[in-house]
Amino acid sequence: MPFPRQIKAVVFDMDGLLVDTETVVFAALQRAAGEIGREMPFATFQRMVGLQHAHSDLILVEHFGPCLDLEAWAAAVSRHFHAEAAAGIALKSGVVEILDALDAAGLPRAIATSSSLAAVHESLGAHDLVDRFDALITRDIQTRGKPHPEPFLKAAQALGVDPADCLALEDSHNGVRSASAAGMMTVMVPDMLDPTEEMHTLCVRIARDLHEVRGWLERR
Repeated sequence: MPFPRQIKAVVFDMDGLLVDTETVVFAALQRAAGEIGREMPFATFQRMVGLQHAHSDLILVEHFGPCLDLEAWAAAVSRHFHAEAAAGIALKSGVVEILDALDAAGLPRAIATSSSLAAVHESLGAHDLVDRFDALITRDIQTRGKPHPEPFLKAAQALGVDPADCLALEDSHNGVRSASAAGMMTVMVPDMLDPTEEMHTLCVRIARDLHEVRGWLERR
């Protein structure tokens, strides 16, 4: 059996797992940094992956200094992001196939993301995928974001499934910490971040991509 318990629901992260937004975000951050004569190192960006804006802002101030105008920075990043995303944000490999497999198995599923509801519709709406999820737990309805377990606990509650019976799929370290703290069987599907020893400890498995996860689900 690929997992320690029977899976009764699946909870997905979005950015970097379902859609290739992290690549677009990093490009937008680099362009915004260039406008103020600075650089956005990949290592700094990696620390921000999976965090809500309030926590990311602390990293930005640490990197750029206390004089950073966070409001102007956010506006610049948003402008560059939308320019980059105008051509569409690509789906990650295996998304449609794993959703089809969940349909066939009759398993409910939710999204637990640090992004806003508007961002979910922008990223997934173009691919007609929003309605394929039974619940959307976005930052708009979260009191505490990842790595706190609240997003995943709310997802389980919305699905009516015990967190211990949920499979959580994440690409970021903070997302894995959040899902694991919620008591879910957690699989990391790495995107911008490689799995560390901590990630191996917190996860039941590390997957190459969603195709591999689908294969495990079909053998459950």
